[in-house]
Amino acid sequence: MAIKKCSSKKVTFKINAPNAKDVRLAGDFNSWDASTTILKKAKDGAWARDLTLKSGRYEYKYLVDGQWQKDPLNNLFVVNTYGSENSVIEL
Repeated sequence: MAIKKCSSKKVTFKINAPNAKDVRLAGDFNSWDASTTILKKAKDGAWARDLTLKSGRYEYKYLVDGQWQKDPLNNLFVVNTYGSENSVIEL
C-alpha cells in the first residue's frame, strides 16, 4: 500500500489596488480570518502575499479597505451562501 504525500506549494496572492489603505486575504486556508493574512503594498500599487498551501481546492476573497471582493485576476469562482462570489484556486 502506497502512502500518498500531500505536497505543499508556494502561492502568490496579488491584487492591484493602488488607492487602498488596507488589503487582507481570507479563505478556507485561514478559516476565513482576514486578520491573520495582511498583504503588503508594492511601489507599483499592487498588494501581494506569499502563502504555502497544501494541495487541494480553496475558496478565498480579498478584503480591500473593508470591502470584500473576488480576485479580478482569477476567472474561477463559485457563488457562496451569501449570494456573492468566492474565487477558487486548485493546487
